Amino acid sequence: MSSSDCLLRAPDGATATMSLHGGHILSWQPAGAPEQLYLSPRSEFVPGKPIRGGVPVCFPQFAERGPLPKHGFARTLPWELVSQEQGKDDALAVLRLRDSDETRKLWPHAFELELSVRVSGRSLDVELACENIGDAPLQFTAALHTYLRVADLDAVSVEGLAGLRYFDSVKQAEALQRMDLLLTGEKGVLDLDRIYFGVKERPLLVAEDRRQLVITQQGFDDAVVWNPGPERCAQLADMPPDGWSEMLCVEAASIGRPIELQAGESWVGRQSLALL
Repeated sequence: MSSSDCLLRAPDGATATMSLHGGHILSWQPAGAPEQLYLSPRSEFVPGKPIRGGVPVCFPQFAERGPLPKHGFARTLPWELVSQEQGKDDALAVLRLRDSDETRKLWPHAFELELSVRVSGRSLDVELACENIGDAPLQFTAALHTYLRVADLDAVSVEGLAGLRYFDSVKQAEALQRMDLLLTGEKGVLDLDRIYFGVKERPLLVAEDRRQLVITQQGFDDAVVWNPGPERCAQLADMPPDGWSEMLCVEAASIGRPIELQAGESWVGRQSLALL
């Protein structure tokens, strides 16, 4: 662990590690269970560069859908640790990012972001809050870009998306998800990059053999499912060539309809992961 990391340890042994670089969750180990997040061994922990894996914060822009750097600037800036505590049955940390000369050059708004991370038993709760502290309206898109660790991508399914419209960012086309999403590792099924609209609070079940992870969200309207596949992964300098086979991103997001805040207004979005 570096000096900019903070370790959360609940009384039951569940842990989460966070980096102040990017307000980034690096690790989540539920009580009595192995690591649940994928962190690339090739990630560069250097100022100004994003960390590959864990849970990056995408703000105030998702991907390249706008004029800002990809996924915005929150994931590459230093955050401050506001508080860290161990409770009777959980551990909690709160991190903060405020606007600065650097952010206002890119995005001319006064804001305060808070990331609250709570770990307990077999659950991880992540909350992102944004307050407009300026005197003009602002709007943004955002995501918690969660990288789940998987052992065998061929054995993974995502249940709960059936009936939703999605935008396929690879094919640049909209489609309808007719059934549960099965990841077969076949060429063409992978290189998966989809924004599912209107997920809202419906739970998603990520299953792999006997491991089952339930993901729920509040405040975020959409969800992203992403895996770079072998060809795209080979082009990512901060991923090992076979890294795609060890991860699947399932991200709580608000993309289709940007969040708009008037002066003084706040927004809160949450993603909760529970290992069954």
